[in-house]
Amino acid sequence: MSDDRTPTAVVVGAGFAGIGAAHELAKHGVRVVLVDRNDYHQFQPLLYQVATAGLARSDVAASLRTLMRRQELVDVKAADVASVDPEGRRVTAADGTTFTGDYLILAAGSRPNFFSTPGADEHSIPLYSVNDAERLRTRVFAAFDAADRDPSLVDRGVIRFVVVGGGPTGVEVAGALAELIHDVLPHQYRGLAVRSASVHLVDHAHTLLGPFSDRAHDYAAKVLQRKGVRLHLGTGVVEITPEKVVLSDGTSLTTRTVIWAGGVMAASLADRTGLPVGRGGRLMVEHDLSVEDVPGVYAVGDVANVPAPDGTPYPQLGSVALQSGQWAARNVVADVHGKSRKPFHYHDKGIMAMIGRGAAVAEIGEHRHELHGPVAFASWLGVHAYLMSGVRSRVDAFMSWGWDYFSSNRTPAIVDRGAAARIDWGDEADEPDEPDEAAAAAPQREEAVVAEPIRSG
Repeated sequence: MSDDRTPTAVVVGAGFAGIGAAHELAKHGVRVVLVDRNDYHQFQPLLYQVATAGLARSDVAASLRTLMRRQELVDVKAADVASVDPEGRRVTAADGTTFTGDYLILAAGSRPNFFSTPGADEHSIPLYSVNDAERLRTRVFAAFDAADRDPSLVDRGVIRFVVVGGGPTGVEVAGALAELIHDVLPHQYRGLAVRSASVHLVDHAHTLLGPFSDRAHDYAAKVLQRKGVRLHLGTGVVEITPEKVVLSDGTSLTTRTVIWAGGVMAASLADRTGLPVGRGGRLMVEHDLSVEDVPGVYAVGDVANVPAPDGTPYPQLGSVALQSGQWAARNVVADVHGKSRKPFHYHDKGIMAMIGRGAAVAEIGEHRHELHGPVAFASWLGVHAYLMSGVRSRVDAFMSWGWDYFSSNRTPAIVDRGAAARIDWGDEADEPDEPDEAAAAAPQREEAVVAEPIRSG
């Protein structure tokens, strides 16, 4: 215990899991040191909207100190954690500052998993932080600006966008990009044939949204294709270079913008704890979310393999992260009062994905009641409002955004066309393009393209 007899918990990470843990601990009289490299909490499910200029940074990022202003027991520390001493329940920041508590909750989140794909780390843009989203947004508009100045660049793939990954993130960003291209940009780039822009989605699986039902797979594919998105299913990515994506079937897509939505793994901090890790580099925890044989240490959210009752890990969802953080906090409180810890029980609210305006898929509850279209969107909105319960001052704005999303006069947020994601044409600028099967213009939005997936060779 700390000197004033008030127990202290160090919480590493201010995502859904960390925020949930901090609020729950403070509510029960436990002092909290909340450590994150950023001084803000970011709402990851809406990053794709920032990337496609539908929302501004301030709409998805909230100051941690503002969020915790009513929690007198929570002390926010903006610090990049360099090392962890689980036995001592101590973390050390890059500048040498240490934070020690009676309990330690690791909620460091996740990072992109590039699966050793050559060039993916260097030449693609992931979508797992606000900075990633702003970088992608800058790149998209830089591409259209370049094509507007020099239309000949269209033939070199400057406004061809490739999304790698057919899960919720990939589907959402592909749909949002297609809507940006067809609904918004034609009014801004009047001298440019914006409809010659194209969005390609690549995934090694033969269906989109793998965890969903077959009906949802078909629905997502049809909606995206109706929006002009080209699907390359059943094929993988062999290599990504500054000017193209090479596919496993031997074709290549010339492009200057590749969005990586191909999967996640535990944050690199997990590797520096010395604790046992499992699939995806995630920390192994017991059913009560504690780390075996290390008293007072818990791991929650995406950085942990949170076990379901059958021992298999729960999916890396925001709702799992939030609930596991709250649950670990309650078990810490049980430890403080000498009571028994309880195994984590996840309240399954279902899975869902947004495909575009008025188009979503949702499978609600443990029995997976299936919804499509506007009703699914309403459910999507409700669940995300729940996830934002720790950001109460932002719920009204979020609901207003949901209403605006249905309207037909949506305009993009102001974009800072900075240098962060400018296109580097490099030495290959004078070289002719390789032939590739995607050289033709994208189909018009009104066409309902029902193409067979591209199979691997």
